[in-house]
Amino acid sequence: MADQQSTKPARGTRDFLPEDIRRRDYVIGIVRSVYQRYGFEPLETPAFENIETLMGKYGEEGNQLVFKILRRGEHEKSGEADLALRYDLTVPLARVVAEYQGKLPTIFKRYQIQPVWRADRPARGRFREFYQCDIDATGSTSPVVEVEVLSAVCEILERLGFSDFKIRLNHRRLLTALLTQATIAPNHHADALIALDKLDKVGPEGVRQELESRGIPDPGRNAFVNWIGAGYSPDFLDRLEDHFTLLDDQGRAAFANLRSILTLSTASVRQRVRFDVSLARGLSYYTGAIMEIAVEGIGSLGGGGRYDNLVGMFLGRDVPACGFSLGLERIIVVMTERNMFPATIAQGAVDVVVAFLDDESRGEAMKMAAELRQQQLRVDVFPDASRKFEKPLKYASARGAKAMAIFGENERARGEASIRNLTTREQQSVPRSEAAARIGQLVNAE
Repeated sequence: MADQQSTKPARGTRDFLPEDIRRRDYVIGIVRSVYQRYGFEPLETPAFENIETLMGKYGEEGNQLVFKILRRGEHEKSGEADLALRYDLTVPLARVVAEYQGKLPTIFKRYQIQPVWRADRPARGRFREFYQCDIDATGSTSPVVEVEVLSAVCEILERLGFSDFKIRLNHRRLLTALLTQATIAPNHHADALIALDKLDKVGPEGVRQELESRGIPDPGRNAFVNWIGAGYSPDFLDRLEDHFTLLDDQGRAAFANLRSILTLSTASVRQRVRFDVSLARGLSYYTGAIMEIAVEGIGSLGGGGRYDNLVGMFLGRDVPACGFSLGLERIIVVMTERNMFPATIAQGAVDVVVAFLDDESRGEAMKMAAELRQQQLRVDVFPDASRKFEKPLKYASARGAKAMAIFGENERARGEASIRNLTTREQQSVPRSEAAARIGQLVNAE
C-alpha cells in the first residue's frame, strides 16, 4: 500500500475556510470603501511578471526573496528563470504607469488588493503567500499626498477597531544626511540601511555588529548607532533642529518635508505620528518620507513611503510617487486574537434551510426556496428526502441557519408549511401562502 500523501498546504501558505474568507471580505470591504472615498481607483496586475521587471528593485535581501519561475519547454533543463511571482504591488504599478502613461491622468491615484508571494521564512503572521492592500498616488511631489495616505490608513484602522496604533515616520534623505554626518562613505549607505532595518530584531548592539560585519569602520558606525539609538522621543525633531546647521542641503529639505507633513495632518492623525529616526524600511526604492504602522506588542501592520525614482526605471524619466501597503493577513490575525470581528462574521452561511420529508414534497420545497431568495435571504435546500427529521435538523444547525421550512405528507394534505425557529426550537404550522413572509419576519427579527 502506497504511503498516504500529506494533505497540508505548502509551508507558508494556507487554506481559507468559509469563516476565514468572511473575515477577509469584511476587512477588504472597509479598506476598499475608505480608499474609494479618498479618490483612489482600482487596479489589478498579473500574478507574475517578467523577471527583469522585479529584480534589482528591492535591494540585496529583497531580490533573494523573489519566487522565480523556471523557463518551460525545451529550456526547462537550463534551470534559468524568465518569470517571477509578484513580490509586491508597487513595482507592478510603476510598470503600469510607464506602459499606459498616455491613458492615465497626470496624477494617478490607485488602490490594489491582490496576493503577493515571497520566498521568506514563515513565522507568526508572516506567510509566503499573502494579500496586500495598497494605495499609491503618482505625479505629484506635494506633501499633501503623504497626508492623504496617512489619513486614509488611520481611518481604516480606526473603523476596524484599532485604537492602540502609532505611525512611525522618518525620511530616507534625512537618514542619508545622518550617515554623511557620521562620516560613513556613500558606498556603505545601502549596507547601513539594511543593518538599521534589523534594529527591532537585534537592538542597537546588533546593528553595530552588523555594520562592522559589512566593513563599515569606526568612528562612523558608532556615531550612527548613537544617533539611531535615540529611536523615538517626543522632542527629537526639536533636538534635531538644534543640529540643523550640521545637516546638508538634502537633510534640511527632508527635515522641512517632515514638518510640512505633520503641519498639514489633522489633529487626530498628528497625535498618532511618532517621528522615529531609527525607521529605515528595507526596500531600496524609497527616496523620501517613510512610514510604518506599529502596534505595541504586535509589530508592523503595514508601511510605505515616497519613491520618486522607481517609475523612471521603466520610463526613462522620473515620476514622483508615494504609497502605503496594509498587511491584510497580519491585521486579520490580530483582529481574530483580540476578538475584534463583529458577531455576524461567525454566524452561519445561510439564513434558512428548506427540508422535504418525502420525494412528493420536493417540488414544493424548491418553490419555497425560490420565494425566500426573492426576499434576499440566504437559502439552502437539504437535497435528500428524510423521514428522520434529525438529519436535516442537524444539517441546518451545522450551517448556522436561523429557521427551517419543512414539507411532508401532512403539510401537503393541509396546504401548510411547518416553520421551526432554530434558536428557540419552537415549531408551528402556517398556511402555505403565508409561509415565506412569516419566515422572513422570523429571520429579520433575530
